[in-house]
Amino acid sequence: MLLCVSASHKTAPFELLERLSVPRTPVAPLITEHGECVQGAVVVATCNRFEAYIDMDEPVTAGVALGVEATLAAIEAATGVPARELEGSYTVLGGSEVAEHLFAVASGLESVVVGEGEIAGQVRRALTESRQQGSTSAELERLFQRASEAQRGVKNSTAIGRAGRSLVRLGLELASSRIADWSTQRVLLVGTGAYAAATVAALRDQGAEDISVHSPSGRAAKFAAKHGLRAVSAETFPTAVVHADLVITCTTSEHHVVSAATYAAGRTAVEAAAPATGGCPVDHSGRRLVIDLGLPRNVDPDVATVPGVDLLDLETIRLHAPLEELQATDAARDLVRDAARRFVSVGERKNITPAVVALRAHVFGVLDAEVARVRARGDEGGQTEQALRHLVGVLLHTPTTRAHELAETGRADEYIDALSALFGIEVADSVTSVERPVADAG
Repeated sequence: MLLCVSASHKTAPFELLERLSVPRTPVAPLITEHGECVQGAVVVATCNRFEAYIDMDEPVTAGVALGVEATLAAIEAATGVPARELEGSYTVLGGSEVAEHLFAVASGLESVVVGEGEIAGQVRRALTESRQQGSTSAELERLFQRASEAQRGVKNSTAIGRAGRSLVRLGLELASSRIADWSTQRVLLVGTGAYAAATVAALRDQGAEDISVHSPSGRAAKFAAKHGLRAVSAETFPTAVVHADLVITCTTSEHHVVSAATYAAGRTAVEAAAPATGGCPVDHSGRRLVIDLGLPRNVDPDVATVPGVDLLDLETIRLHAPLEELQATDAARDLVRDAARRFVSVGERKNITPAVVALRAHVFGVLDAEVARVRARGDEGGQTEQALRHLVGVLLHTPTTRAHELAETGRADEYIDALSALFGIEVADSVTSVERPVADAG
């Protein structure tokens, strides 16, 4: 049974998601170590969500409780966030709901900005990490591989990917309301990862020309050379912050990289250097903007108290996202649902196979006994045996087809019960019905 424990921007505050996004140790292996019934786990942790996908070897309601228990215990061990703090901030999905949810997540339909493309890569990396950690399973492999296929189908067949805007671009669009001419803006970028590269491209699309970059980890020079920017050292960083009209942060640092103290240090340095250089102190009369795209937050909230400085963070961006960007197109949702149905159908067919095999074994056992009796009486040319085998094949066709039809509609247990009632066949390795878990186990 597949299970998903999900905390996202729809159910949890960003402060909590921050804490979940920086575990001290990988969470997925801790989940699988919880008990023998946990067959595998893959964890998708991004700025806007923390989700554990679990393969349980327990096809009844108890499996849901055990899976949630394993997840909450692993979260507490890896992040220090106790289960009581998660109450009301997560949902639990089971059975067929898991595939549809993950396919929608991978396609960007559940993101802060619908259609954003970063999540697809994050989902793929989650599976890769679980492979490296030895925590995945065959069913989770199938689930995540089909999720990538569904994402590509949505991207190639609908306008959701083209219409959707990344967090970076949406943040810049919100900033555009106060920027008349991007070419005159002094922009300071803090970070050198994938988000930073996307930010540079988005800034240049807007017309920004004066862009510098700083890296808390010391990679600014290499990134600047690659993208044609100016590198800012740690020593000159406070001054660069003060001079910038727009500061954009997107690092994975666990500590604040910009704070009110950074501005104070920068202004002190500028004012001290002014008499010696014959320059003038920085004009602080205009409004400055800081966009924080990091999670955990890169910018201390006290920046909002600095005179002339406005702070725009992920939570604010989410609240200002246009309504149409928060709703998936019908076409994209239909593709996701169809892909999920196919995934479940294949899985149910696999689960019903032991029952079909048991029926065929029973029937062919009876057939073999009858053939032996016919042979003992004398079957000239084997015609009677041939006729019997043809008859059995015809008779088995309908119950075999019906088995797959029932499995695809979630009624495999009815088929199995019928085999027991009619033929006394007990199927040892088959699927049983799964009670749908409540949506919110918090």
